[in-house]
Amino acid sequence: MHRHGEAAYGYHSPRPFRARPRVQWVASPPPGIYQARRVRPPERYTGPPAYPVPPRWGFPNLTWREPTNVPGLPSSFPTPMERTRLLARNAVTVLWFMAGLATAGSAAEFWRYALLVISRNSALDAGVVSMSDTLEVVSSLLSVVFGLMAIGCVLWWLLIVRQAVAQETGREPPRSSRQVLAGTLLPPLNLVMAGSILAELEHAVLRRPAEERPRPSRLVLAWWAAWAVNELLMVLVIVWRLRDGIQAQADGVLLSGLLNASAAILAGLTAVVVHRLSSLVAPVSPRRLRLRRVLSVRDAPDPALRPTRPSGASR
Repeated sequence: MHRHGEAAYGYHSPRPFRARPRVQWVASPPPGIYQARRVRPPERYTGPPAYPVPPRWGFPNLTWREPTNVPGLPSSFPTPMERTRLLARNAVTVLWFMAGLATAGSAAEFWRYALLVISRNSALDAGVVSMSDTLEVVSSLLSVVFGLMAIGCVLWWLLIVRQAVAQETGREPPRSSRQVLAGTLLPPLNLVMAGSILAELEHAVLRRPAEERPRPSRLVLAWWAAWAVNELLMVLVIVWRLRDGIQAQADGVLLSGLLNASAAILAGLTAVVVHRLSSLVAPVSPRRLRLRRVLSVRDAPDPALRPTRPSGASR
């Protein structure tokens, strides 16, 4: 009776849960809707194409071009040796501009120092002082701008010329690109590493044995000495500018003139070194090559006569 009462009032025992199967519907067209494409038979060869008028198209004129690379293809990308010539020319131009600006800045600093010495006993003309200040400010700003450009050009040239030398000699550089950048940009380290990196590059450019110790030339040693003097003077000028007093300021002006003079010498020596090493790596310059032109043809055989066309030919 108890179970019958539960059923009468609608109470049922729970049924076990059954998972429904997952159904994947795939739609496909009924057969006969799409007709198969007809295979076209190959056309019969009827001879070369015929033009009603002479065609205007043609192949590129690459007969006398050296090297015969078609623009747009991977072979037309400049090689490290060709890039070395271009980068060396740009770096040398920027370096000589930098040398001229540093020379002008050095003259402006020495002029200011001379005015400071003269001002101890007599008054100075306002126009002369203003001209000296203008020359010093303009030359300093331009020297900073061209100095950064020169550093970027020389570093770019250094990385590319190492690739060109490695490709030419078949030997990997002794230092990686990161070591070269760290040895030339970090202030305490570049005082010693910059000269050794340049000496190793010169050693590889001259095709000397890899197991032999690099022996830098006089030009590289002179560049190394100018580099060290310029860096030491830069540190000295920064430290001297922090001192107080009129005499310390006057000494700072004199040291700034010496710093600009050493920067001019360093820029000139760097331009000479870049030009010399680039000439050794890529001695042939495009400017020295003569343009090839056909002026006349002598004692050449007559061209073969064209055979007569058959009367039934289509063209």
